[in-house]
Amino acid sequence: MTKANGPTQATQATAYWTTGTEQGELRSEALHGPGPGEALVRTLYSGISKGTEIVVHTGSVPSRVAQAMRAPHQEGSFPSPVKFGYLSVGIVEQGPDEWIGRTVFCLNPHQDRYVIATDALTSVPDGVPARRAVLTGTVETAVNALWEAGPRLGDRIAVVGAGLVGGMVATLLRTFPLARLQLVDLDPERQQLAGKLGVEFAHPDDAKPDCDIVFHCSASQEGLERSLQLAGDEADVIEMSWYANRDVTLPLGEDFHARRLSIRASQVGVVARARRHRRTNADRLNLAVSLLQDPVFDAFLTGASPFTDLPDVVQNLADGKLEALCHVIEYPNADTSAGASAAKTTPEDKR
Repeated sequence: MTKANGPTQATQATAYWTTGTEQGELRSEALHGPGPGEALVRTLYSGISKGTEIVVHTGSVPSRVAQAMRAPHQEGSFPSPVKFGYLSVGIVEQGPDEWIGRTVFCLNPHQDRYVIATDALTSVPDGVPARRAVLTGTVETAVNALWEAGPRLGDRIAVVGAGLVGGMVATLLRTFPLARLQLVDLDPERQQLAGKLGVEFAHPDDAKPDCDIVFHCSASQEGLERSLQLAGDEADVIEMSWYANRDVTLPLGEDFHARRLSIRASQVGVVARARRHRRTNADRLNLAVSLLQDPVFDAFLTGASPFTDLPDVVQNLADGKLEALCHVIEYPNADTSAGASAAKTTPEDKR
């Protein structure tokens, strides 16, 4: 049975749309009440996945892969107008009894309320603050890459590119029994992030070679070239960058050919081949959100702005005026609602 917690029906919602090249706006839209198997979610926070969302904002999605690169609940088509995004956390206000009042993660665009099938929702554990839970989709990307690469006991690993995705990969790897793990970046300020994560930092010129696996996350030609140099003979480079419509030139006649290296793409749209027959997308999301009980992930939340400022925030990120790993968008009454939800659920779990 579908029930309501609060208003019996939401008739209007506001969402962020990319309306043209480097143009975006908030638009109102009608919202129907939830039907069987659906829930009405009121958003608390959403996160900006800077790399991908700037590709969308600048109209840089290649037409050849426009369909393949759609977000799960995207509306519209690339290049624009398009409603895009996939890091949303909210509270279920209407829907099946067992869902009402739950804090949930969803791969939904930036929107203050939305109606969606409950099987698209991931329940956020009590030990994960709602604000931190926006990172679920990025942790999922890192989990998929580790499943793709299959790191082994005693491996030597480099993660090239200490942005949000690279930092997430290094964060998960820091608990593995590795012989060596380095987070590699040109920006010396990323050493502070590495320190918070408890991972060794290295400038590309100082990074150690002969790696068993190199994860490349810098989205730069130079970063991929250096990754090939750091990989040991017959080793794998796991390419996690999306270059969108940019061309990349590599010296394939050097390390790649002479030392029989492999470059393998990791893309979160499907579960990695090594786990595809035994794990679903929902399994992967549940694992990702459970890992966020570790407060170390707060290091990736590097700024916040109200939902009403979102168009300007996206443009400032694109212009380089705003530096961020994951910039959090706050919706009205987010902190109050998140606190009330935690207070409500915690005593029940202790009984």
